Amino acid sequence: MPERGGVSWARVQAGRLPASPGVYRFIDGSGRVLYLGRAVSLRRRVPSYWGDLGDRRHLADMVPRIAELQAVASDSAHEAAWLERNLLRSSLPPWNRSPDGGQEVEVWIRLSDSPRAPGLEVVHDRLPGDQARYFGPYLGGQKVRDAVSGLSRVLPIDYARDARAGTARDLARVRGASPADRVRLTRSVVAVLSRDPAHAAAVRAELASRRDAACSLLSFEFAAKLQAEIEALDWVTTEQKVTRQDSSDFDVCGWADGTLVTFEIRCGRVSRWSQRQCPAKAGRRQSDATPPEWTAFAARNASLAARLAR
Repeated sequence: MPERGGVSWARVQAGRLPASPGVYRFIDGSGRVLYLGRAVSLRRRVPSYWGDLGDRRHLADMVPRIAELQAVASDSAHEAAWLERNLLRSSLPPWNRSPDGGQEVEVWIRLSDSPRAPGLEVVHDRLPGDQARYFGPYLGGQKVRDAVSGLSRVLPIDYARDARAGTARDLARVRGASPADRVRLTRSVVAVLSRDPAHAAAVRAELASRRDAACSLLSFEFAAKLQAEIEALDWVTTEQKVTRQDSSDFDVCGWADGTLVTFEIRCGRVSRWSQRQCPAKAGRRQSDATPPEWTAFAARNASLAARLAR
C-alpha cells in the first residue's frame, strides 16, 4: 500500500471508489474531519485534489494532511446534494467554507386539485392547514421549476379547471385537458412525484419525443428547454431518502468485514455519519435492526467503508 496521503495512495483509493454520486470526506492523522464534499462521480472527483485544484487553491495546504478517505455512495446526485448539506449543517469541517455546500435553494412542489384552481407550483414553505398536497423537499429552485414545467407540459392539470370560457377553453382543448380529466391528471402527477418508475418514464419519453421533433424542425432553443426539463424531472424523481417529509428519529447501520457504518437520522434528515471497527456479532445485530428500505444503502456503504479502510 502506498504511503497514506500521497498521489499514489490517492490513485489506489480512487480505484476503490464507485463511479456513482456520493459524498466524501478527508480525515487527518488524529481522526479529525478536514473537509467534506460531494461528487457526481466519486471515482472521478476524489483524485482531482492531488492535481490542479483550479478554483480550489485554498485547499492546497489541506491535501498533505489527508491520512484517510471515507465516502458514501448515494442513489442519485440529488441524494448526494442533500446528504452533503445535512452533514455540513450538523458539523462544519475546518476547510469547508459554507454550511450548505452549494447554492441550491430548498423548495417544495405544491399540487392543488381544486376545481377552480388545479395545478402545480414551486413554493418555499408548506402552509399550515393547506389542503393541497406537497412533495419534497427538493434542492435547486430552477431545477424544480424546470421539472414542474415539463410535468405540466405532458400532464396539463392547470387546464382542467372548471368555469373556463372563450380563449381559455380553446387552449384547454388544444392541450387535451378538461374538468373531466382532472382526476386522471391528478393521479398521474401524484404517481410521477411519488417516484413511480413507469409513470416517470412515460413523462420522460413524451418530453424526449417532443425534443426530438423540435430538433428535426431546427427549433434548437425549444429542444434545449425540453432537455433541461428532462434532466430536471430526473432530479426530482430519482431516489432521495436522506431528507424526508416526516420528523422521525432512527439509526441506519451497515456492517461488512469488521467495519460498522452508522447514519443518524434526526427529524427526518441524515445528520451524522460515523464508522468504526466492530466485531461481527455486534455489527450484525445493529445492521439487522435497520429499516428494510435502508438495508441496501447501509450494506453498500459498509462494504465501501471496509474497502477504503484496507
